[in-house]
Amino acid sequence: MKNWWKKAIFYEIYIRSFCDGNGDGIGDFIGITKKLDYLKSLGVDCIWLTPFYKSPKVDNGYDISDYYEIDADYGTMEDFETFLKEAHKRDIKVIVDLVLNHTSDKHPWFIESKSSLQSPKRDWYIWKDPKDGGVPNNWESFFEGSAWEYDSNTKQYYYHAFAKEQVDLNWRNEDVKKAMFDVIKFWLDKGIDGFRLDVINFLMVDEQFKDNPYDEKGKQIHKYDKDLPETLDIVEELRKLVDQYPDKVLVGEVGTENVLEAAPYLDEEKRLHLVFNFNLGSIQKFDVNKIFKELKSLEQNLNGGLPTIFFSSHDMPRHVTRFGNDNNREDMAKLFSMLILTARGVPFIYQGDELGMTDIYIKDIKDMRDVAGILAYEKAIKEGKTEDEAIKIANEAGRDSGRNPVQWDSSRYAGFSLTTPWLPVNENYKELNAKKQSEDENSVLNFYKKLIRIRKNSDALLQGEYIVLQNKDDLIYFIRKSGNEKCAVFLNFSDEYKEVSLDNLDADKIEMLISNKREVLDAKYNIRLFPYEALLVRCL
Repeated sequence: MKNWWKKAIFYEIYIRSFCDGNGDGIGDFIGITKKLDYLKSLGVDCIWLTPFYKSPKVDNGYDISDYYEIDADYGTMEDFETFLKEAHKRDIKVIVDLVLNHTSDKHPWFIESKSSLQSPKRDWYIWKDPKDGGVPNNWESFFEGSAWEYDSNTKQYYYHAFAKEQVDLNWRNEDVKKAMFDVIKFWLDKGIDGFRLDVINFLMVDEQFKDNPYDEKGKQIHKYDKDLPETLDIVEELRKLVDQYPDKVLVGEVGTENVLEAAPYLDEEKRLHLVFNFNLGSIQKFDVNKIFKELKSLEQNLNGGLPTIFFSSHDMPRHVTRFGNDNNREDMAKLFSMLILTARGVPFIYQGDELGMTDIYIKDIKDMRDVAGILAYEKAIKEGKTEDEAIKIANEAGRDSGRNPVQWDSSRYAGFSLTTPWLPVNENYKELNAKKQSEDENSVLNFYKKLIRIRKNSDALLQGEYIVLQNKDDLIYFIRKSGNEKCAVFLNFSDEYKEVSLDNLDADKIEMLISNKREVLDAKYNIRLFPYEALLVRCL
């Protein structure tokens, strides 16, 4: 179906933590295949897979050493092909994460590039001579410290926007572009339905390698090492390539919290179909005004394009942990499910969010797996911090907290594996798991299922425009309309009752579709919303 992605529910699978099918403590394709019926029953239309290519996993797979080989931790190519076939059999599409910006330092391309100044692949990466006996410029890595690493063999520095083991490719080299386009064709030929392109706005850097400026707080502004106009030219070439295959989608991760910086990448005709940006996902503390402001910004600044609506992913703590507390977490999970699934845009659900899963806290650095957290810990120890202080800093900087294994049932290791998982399971798994919630009509899981069913049967929710989008006193309220159908959404994020008028709905009758706090709606002119109520009505 053309433009299928506009109406799709996307579901992110962080493979390592989804389901272990072979008993080694690590999620894999056998495990995902076993859970496809669960995803079908949830209402998922498209799975987004995080990287599964061969990798040393310094950054858990975002450092790729072979784009054509399945990493042994996740299975074999046959396992992948079986998974893809079984997903398609259930009418579930699959997009895969692809890292075009950098490779692992263990990739044969980089090993060859590093071997000598005369290497045929020397120019496949970004090498620079020292400047005044030091680094070529002031560019900082997004994982702390300089973005330049010295190679004593060839006496030059190579550039890495992220970890030193993640080496940036030189996209000004036509051979690099051809090699990466060949990778894209290989996976499209396998039958996948598109790509989620990792940090796509980092592909090009300034040819003059000018120093980046700093803001008034001394934080570096990444002016010359990302978001260059030339990157858009490559995105357009990528799109032309992908358009040779019918009904594929390009979702680009644009590493920014600023919608205005993400907007140029979104163009339904010639660039990305969707941009995956972080103005909503990066909100650290619950602030309904901030959430509304960013929701409105998406509507105003994407030139009519569809935003991606998400609050959690493998790169951030879970939103239920960030925004909720011990007294309201289930309510918050349902409120945000309503927002994600009824706001104008394309919803992305991160695995476990449909259960209201919460973060873990890594107590011992030996259990930490994320490079950002490990580097932050090492820096804190060097600065003289205590062990407890360093662990706290590592948990805040790292991304392991929301990558905890999915909690399938109350058996040992939460039904994720038969052996000790690669990351600890949350201690609340006996009370919070998919099996228990599937049997509870009022659970977060069943609330998600009902909402998704409603969405799929509503033109207003699938393609309607906003005719009202308001926020007042911790209440977000909007109306979406398509044809003769109107749906109104009330999200009371406060612990107080709220009186709302139905006069501006301009309807003869109000039909309640779903609420997390009531069974029926008997009001005609006004509604008294319960504390933390999520209410969806249809106007007749």
